[in-house]
Amino acid sequence: MKIDEQLIRAVTAAVVEQLQKNGQLHLDTVRDTTNNKEGYKLAGRTRMKPKHSYKDTVKAEQGTDPKEIVIGVGAAFQTEIRSTICGIPLDKVLQNVQAGIEEEGMVSRVVKVLDTSDVGFMALQAAKLSGSGIGIGIQSKGTTVIHQKDLYPLSNLELFPQAPLMSLDTYRKIGRNAAKYAKGEKVTPIECTNDPMVRAKYQVKAALMHIVETEQLDPEKGMISWEGV
Repeated sequence: MKIDEQLIRAVTAAVVEQLQKNGQLHLDTVRDTTNNKEGYKLAGRTRMKPKHSYKDTVKAEQGTDPKEIVIGVGAAFQTEIRSTICGIPLDKVLQNVQAGIEEEGMVSRVVKVLDTSDVGFMALQAAKLSGSGIGIGIQSKGTTVIHQKDLYPLSNLELFPQAPLMSLDTYRKIGRNAAKYAKGEKVTPIECTNDPMVRAKYQVKAALMHIVETEQLDPEKGMISWEGV
């Protein structure tokens, strides 16, 4: 397949149109009178989504329970973005990760990470906050990492980069594996489906979702307790 500017424009327009239909993106359609072509602009603002207020939220505390695993979710999780890049509801994602943790006899705590949108750093910060030293980071588009508090940011325990190929069963297994790491048990890494075409197919949508997530960062808040909405 030949990839040129015209194809990229067509793909971008199709993705934006679909996001608008799903209520995930609000853009005005405008016409370039010079070239007589339609394009898109932010609807009267420089942000893709209004800034969410965390005025009355509670700062996440350091955990002490050795059975605790902290799940750090993205800044737009369940607020500006309610489903993963492939359409899985984020509340279901969270429920399955927590169910996997509980099946192994461990407990979970959810925090929202407001000072980074990088999933590796999200997971590491969650691990450092966790009583067990094990944390899970979940971006709103679905990319997930299992991390340990004493590892470098890029030296995680398990990485699940292809969010479009993930299922609720995968998220449940992630919860189970995280719990096993916390218990010091032997862990078999989760087998994931790999598709080399996924990046090209979802690149535009992934970029837009990442922008939405990053725009919601609030470094002064850091990490806050999160029970979902």
